Amino acid sequence: MISKGPVPISKNDKDQVKWSESYSLGIKLIDDQHKELLNIVNDIFNHASGNDREEHEYFKTVIKQAVDYVKYHFATEEKIMISTKYREYDIHKKSHEEFILKVLQTAKDYQAGKRLTLTSFGYFLKDWVLSHIAVMDKKYCDYFRGIATKKADGKLHLSLADIPT
Repeated sequence: MISKGPVPISKNDKDQVKWSESYSLGIKLIDDQHKELLNIVNDIFNHASGNDREEHEYFKTVIKQAVDYVKYHFATEEKIMISTKYREYDIHKKSHEEFILKVLQTAKDYQAGKRLTLTSFGYFLKDWVLSHIAVMDKKYCDYFRGIATKKADGKLHLSLADIPT
């Protein structure tokens, strides 16, 4: 992982993503992982110096960390979807796979000398993560809320009895 806790906002403040409750899905594990993904994006913006050599060296490090963390996060989401029999699992998984392939292709292109700036890569990640949370992830959270049992204290709880057979 690239960072622990909130990333300090740097000279690229306009590019940074500050966590907002509007991004929250209400599942602490997933929200914490989304925060870490945004920390990776912010770290990329923090390293966008305009110096090609520095950015290239940093890119070699961050791309592996980003791909590893994204795979870990996607596996977490997918495990939850499978265990709750989420009916749009295949669509969601395909979106994850397409994103990983796009990031890996971007890395190959960059290593092959194609022009890419950290800032443009940061924007790509930022846009994808935020739109994915807002659309696809919100769908599975709506599904979880729809099948969850409400406890006496008003909180939702998912148990095996809630999962459709």
